[in-house]
Amino acid sequence: MIASLLIANRGEIACRIIRTCRKLGIRTIAVYSDADARALHVRQADEAVHIGPSPARESYLRGDKIIAAAKATGAEAIHPGYGFLSENADFAEAVAAAGLIWVGATPHSIRAMGLKDAAKKLMADAGVPVTPGYLGEDQAPDRLQAEADAIGYPVLIKAVAGGGGKGMRRVEASADFADALASCKREAASSFGDDRVLIEKYITAPRHIEVQVFGDTHGNIVHLFERDCSLQRRHQKVIEEAPAPGMSEETRERLCAAAVRAAQAVDYVGAGTIEFIADASEGLRADRIWFMEMNTRLQVEHPVTEEITGVDLVEWQLRVASGETLPKRQEELAINGHAIEARLYAEDPAKGFLPSVGRLERFRLPTEVRSTRWRDPVRGVEFENDYPSVGRIETGVTEGGEVSPFYDPMIAKIICHADTRRDAAVGLASLCADAQIWPIRTNATFLHALLVNPDFMSGRIDTGFIERYHEDVIFSVDPEPWLLGPVAEMICHKAIEGRPLPIGFRLNADVTTDVAVMDRRQVYRASLASGATYDQRAYPLVQADHDAVWATMQGETWRFTAPRFDQAASGLASSGALLAPMPGRVTAVEVAPGDTVTKGQRLVTLEAMKMEHALTAPFDGVVAELNATPGTQVPVDALLVRVEAKE
Repeated sequence: MIASLLIANRGEIACRIIRTCRKLGIRTIAVYSDADARALHVRQADEAVHIGPSPARESYLRGDKIIAAAKATGAEAIHPGYGFLSENADFAEAVAAAGLIWVGATPHSIRAMGLKDAAKKLMADAGVPVTPGYLGEDQAPDRLQAEADAIGYPVLIKAVAGGGGKGMRRVEASADFADALASCKREAASSFGDDRVLIEKYITAPRHIEVQVFGDTHGNIVHLFERDCSLQRRHQKVIEEAPAPGMSEETRERLCAAAVRAAQAVDYVGAGTIEFIADASEGLRADRIWFMEMNTRLQVEHPVTEEITGVDLVEWQLRVASGETLPKRQEELAINGHAIEARLYAEDPAKGFLPSVGRLERFRLPTEVRSTRWRDPVRGVEFENDYPSVGRIETGVTEGGEVSPFYDPMIAKIICHADTRRDAAVGLASLCADAQIWPIRTNATFLHALLVNPDFMSGRIDTGFIERYHEDVIFSVDPEPWLLGPVAEMICHKAIEGRPLPIGFRLNADVTTDVAVMDRRQVYRASLASGATYDQRAYPLVQADHDAVWATMQGETWRFTAPRFDQAASGLASSGALLAPMPGRVTAVEVAPGDTVTKGQRLVTLEAMKMEHALTAPFDGVVAELNATPGTQVPVDALLVRVEAKE
């Protein structure tokens, strides 16, 4: 067995590999960029080496620096994880040339499957069904147009060297082909340095189904069944599951046998994935499933396969790289239950999925599936969850850590395994709903909505699912009145660090009282009855810490405090900067830049919660800055006026 391993990656996959290495007693060496100096994988490894600046091209993509780090630390092997250099045949060769063990596919296999056109020809020769299309060398626009016309529209233009959803265009009609081809070639040349394309028949009801294969250096190859990765956004996977819903045993047997033939055709060693496209317009049929490509590495979604088979795929990688035979034969592998994975991204779906970066002041992902009640804001129906399932979290970040703008915004994978697909889906929805993350925006609400969608629950899925249900699964969540009640109760009765009680609160009152609570965006009013108790099952997490109350509902998290009405009344700031004490509307501005003011003079009036709050001069001075305009809405802590003291 390998004794020491350098992990040429970062984030959750690096942490995942470290976990298996600890189990096997393997010493681990991490590498890190400037941005990752305090990252979780660096802290978890036995040793860590700095390899360069934050941009990946200057650190994680520098094979020479990674090999030098391995040599300097006495590492015996290098594991590339996924992404970065994991499918770089030149790097794999350089690792071997340096006298190190490469934990991955051979350079021969990587090259054989790296170009889509060559790979499809190889698969066709091996008897693996391929999608109808054109893979020829003649790249003349007229020839490509003629081939597309012969295949029949719609067709898909794909960059030969493409990946990650880039260099792909769907064409609906012959008249649109020329423009789409030119656009695809430009993107392919820019992204991959290769503008060659292939043409495929576009499948109108496509399912993305892949098969996990594994080979050793003794000629043994097995499959570990299939995964369904049909829920995608812009060709990027969002939710993956195993096994594929609606897959019959007969179709599974034929599909997995084809995947093994594909791996045998390139003498495959290690973990790999054969990706297929299925025309699911009439269900999953073996004669309507075709080879797309092979990923010659471990996949992001490998945990769902591990959950249904009980196999540690990283352990298998390390054993195979050490020269051992596969730990199990094909007949010893079986499917147990159902597993689904959701990719948790630091991004804002409501803003076009823009990445969200910064400090994770709150980052708590549950592994226990709670019994919860959820109300669908689109359909107005309630949904109950009381199903047995088991949660698993894979992440490379921790509370207090930073989400960097330099790398992929995926911050965690949330996986749920259960006896049935429905139980796994409902359990995973619960875990996503309870993800407590702040102030970074995430797609947790979006994931939750996808998982409880009735068509997803019924297995009626294809690659157009997210686009089709876009309006149903992307929405803003506001705290419900039944959530604000326990929030207000905690703020009032737990006396959070001397914060003033909300206006209107009366201690020991025996009537319902209006209570105000504030998050970073606005002030909310809640009704709080004396002696009221709240059903903990009816709402997700509500927790108090030293200066706030945290509440989470449907994947949205709020940090509540008592409104700062004391600040609103005085408007004081020792620096002379007057900030909006809460979100509100500017109703009056009584000064102009350059005006001389005296201590206590009213400068700006802000209306919030149907009350007016005056911001007054903290001392005698001059208005140096004015950012308030009557009638405008301002957020909490917005700088409205700055007063400078007279000299």
